[in-house]
Amino acid sequence: MSRLATATIHLDALRHNLARVREMAAPARVVAVVKADAYGHGLERVARALADADAFGVAAIADGQRLRAAGFRQRIVVLAGPDHAADLDEMRRLDLDAVIHHDSQLEWLAADRGSAPLRVWLIVDSGMHRLGFDPARVAGVHARLTDMASVADPITLMTHFAASDEFDNDATTRQIETFQRACADLPGPRSLSNSAALLGWPAGRGDWVRSGGLLYGLSVVEGRCGADFGFRPAMSLSTRLVAVNRVKKGERVGYGCAWEAPEDMFLGVAAIGYGDGYPRTVDVDTPVLVGGRRCTLAGRVSMDLMTIDLRNAPEARVGDKVVLWGNELPAETIAAHAGTISYELTCGMTRRVLFVEEDG
Repeated sequence: MSRLATATIHLDALRHNLARVREMAAPARVVAVVKADAYGHGLERVARALADADAFGVAAIADGQRLRAAGFRQRIVVLAGPDHAADLDEMRRLDLDAVIHHDSQLEWLAADRGSAPLRVWLIVDSGMHRLGFDPARVAGVHARLTDMASVADPITLMTHFAASDEFDNDATTRQIETFQRACADLPGPRSLSNSAALLGWPAGRGDWVRSGGLLYGLSVVEGRCGADFGFRPAMSLSTRLVAVNRVKKGERVGYGCAWEAPEDMFLGVAAIGYGDGYPRTVDVDTPVLVGGRRCTLAGRVSMDLMTIDLRNAPEARVGDKVVLWGNELPAETIAAHAGTISYELTCGMTRRVLFVEEDG
């Protein structure tokens, strides 16, 4: 028998979220970021739902290969660019855009003798200090790229924000100002905003926005979920009860005997665990929905199973649906109980979870 853990992907929610991003970003164009297998939702199915995006953003050339093999013809931006000089030929064959962030990549482009120029995005390190060129070097790097026969015109100028999810943190304002100074006299489109910046920093819209989490209905703004901003969750994670057991007051439950029954009560056992991608690190107050009623975990999450305090769902029976996150229970809520962000939860689904699509 197959596992009961099921991730339902809501295609209508994906389309709604793209339309909402377009509305907020207008007149900027939208790069739909589909890296990490579309944040765990499935690359090809998400790309089909987001087929109206102006471009796709991926982390690796392999994702570009998958998208081209599936028939997508939009621009595809490889967000870390080439990893080796030989990658340039493959990027050219697939018609992929290359983000350039390091001197080694400049040297590969300078030595490249390919038959057609590549579209290039030049990333400015405006303050995150992860990838990109120092602002003082940007004009010189831009000039060098412009002179290369291997680089197509125009060059897109981009940066990435470190704290755009913190709306009261002026680090993003400083990054915008740094980027604008570095690029003030340079031609070409601009791309600054990720999903969080789209929500909180209108000055960072530019000509392209790179939206990831919001397309999946997810927010990384502390204390807020995607629905607070008009977005719909694109994934619902659910399973079923496989047992309902009575325990007596004082009996301890699960590994480490870490949870003690406060009274005579019923516990539900649900067919999901960290082997399916549900976080083991959640605390005992983490909510789940059993037959639509809000309950909490009881004891530690194990590899294949979890136990649930059913005092708030006294009529629960074997076979009842258990929702771990979805429309009525935001993934952001579960992430907070696990000390992480919702992106990590959806990216963490394992291969034994059954994925199904729902439209409308």
